[in-house]
Amino acid sequence: MDALAARGNRSRAYPLAGNAIEFDRVTLARGGRVVLDGVSAAIRAGEFIGVFGPNGSGKSTLLRAILGLLPPLSGAIRVFGDPPARGSRSAGYLPQQRAALVDLPICGWDFVASAWRGDRWGLPLVSRRGREEVARAIARVEAQTLVQRPLSQLSGGELQRLLLAQALLGEPRLLLLDEPLISLDPHFQQAVISLVRDIQLAGEITVLFTAHDPNPLLGVMDRVLYLGNRRAAIGMVDDVITDQVLSRLYAMPIEVLRINDRIVVVAGHGPVEAEAHRHDV
Repeated sequence: MDALAARGNRSRAYPLAGNAIEFDRVTLARGGRVVLDGVSAAIRAGEFIGVFGPNGSGKSTLLRAILGLLPPLSGAIRVFGDPPARGSRSAGYLPQQRAALVDLPICGWDFVASAWRGDRWGLPLVSRRGREEVARAIARVEAQTLVQRPLSQLSGGELQRLLLAQALLGEPRLLLLDEPLISLDPHFQQAVISLVRDIQLAGEITVLFTAHDPNPLLGVMDRVLYLGNRRAAIGMVDDVITDQVLSRLYAMPIEVLRINDRIVVVAGHGPVEAEAHRHDV
């Protein structure tokens, strides 16, 4: 389906011209199952986009397609005007699966440096230019005090800073962040969000930030991209997170409540995705 058109005033002016990402009637599948069907949307350069939807709606699949890791069954994706290219340094990626990282017997600097090449993992045997780039990425996420500590001694929020530093290697114009708030308490969630927003504004970077709960991101998002029932809607928060739009995306009656500046999405059995929001701290 065509994406919902955005309405209303933008939250800030954009000096960049053109679109960072374009989806033209894109169909994507994982494991033989179609998760997005005929989706069209455009994301402008320099936008901060929150990406939401129930489990299995295609959030991670969409990011993999933008990275060139998953070709669409049909339709076309363009990233800064070109087809997605696997290993492109124009895009930085923070993956969702991170539980095993704390078992790696390396310090923070080696962990960031291990991703310097971008196309493979391995021992951080980097050149002088590579070391300078690693140091610059670490400084951008304000993690200089973490890099000599073993990963096993880092908190979830501290580890997220190093993962974000990895994503910033090569000075990408696009950041794809897959559930970076998982397992973080509210304090660390806000710290990660503020850091990403500062980096985005300083470098005029386009950000796609997937999450289950839109509330922590309400103050920083320019627009939202909501996925569900193989469809997508993109637009301002008040245009997309509505009874009508979410009922269509979830394929069931949905009620959107606004309570003390928070959004609660409710189905007949209670808050939607309630279990998905309960992460171990």
